[in-house]
Amino acid sequence: MIRSLIFNLAFYANNAVQMIVWSPLFFLGPRAFAWWIVRFWARSHLWLMKVIVGTDHVVRGREKLPRGGYIIAPKHQSAWDTIAFLPWWPDPVYILKRELMWIPLFGWYIARMNMIAIDRGNREKAIRAINARARQMIDDGRQIIIYPEGTRRPPGAEPAYKSGIAHLYETLGVPVVPIAHNAGLYWPRRGFMRYRGLIEVEVLDPIEPGLSRARFMEELVTRTETACDRLLARAASAPDAPPMPKTARERLSAMDRTVKPAEA
Repeated sequence: MIRSLIFNLAFYANNAVQMIVWSPLFFLGPRAFAWWIVRFWARSHLWLMKVIVGTDHVVRGREKLPRGGYIIAPKHQSAWDTIAFLPWWPDPVYILKRELMWIPLFGWYIARMNMIAIDRGNREKAIRAINARARQMIDDGRQIIIYPEGTRRPPGAEPAYKSGIAHLYETLGVPVVPIAHNAGLYWPRRGFMRYRGLIEVEVLDPIEPGLSRARFMEELVTRTETACDRLLARAASAPDAPPMPKTARERLSAMDRTVKPAEA
């Protein structure tokens, strides 16, 4: 509890200080330097979590990332996965809800980085907004990050993938890279507590273009959820395992029932 309190205070203090210190250079300097600031900001939060809470992370499979423009499809469990992935790519594009653009100063930062903001309440308008800008972003060699489930889901929860990523996959004709992780166990969504341990991230094999929408969605869900199940089970069996939310406990129980008959 004390570590979580200290980290949360440090997190918001770090945001405030860096926005004040970096804002002149961020908005007046070149975009390349602005991205350096964003990566520094992300790494500073990861460092604070490691030092204060005792939570580190490991990324496996980065050698699988294609060159040039492609789509990144991470599992969305936590605020952690909106921060931790920023240092990986040279010029990523987040597809995000437009309400984030309305936050004072923070929304200006998002606009400076040329992200794609959509109205999630109007599906047709959202699709048009994505199509109008995503092709140019890909042609410029940028990487488009879209969370297939749209919102944060607790570890072990039933998958709820949306069709938007399938439309993007079909329209752009580029690889989609699924990313699995178990960050929601250590930085729970809508929660105050932070738990020590090792967050594991796996970059999975890219899904190459050319599949039907149905086949693509099947591959995306199967690859991502299989990897997430594996990471969930590994975290649960670790000596310093974090508390398991109800969804994780239910999923682990279901996995156990599935494995035992096969072993018998």
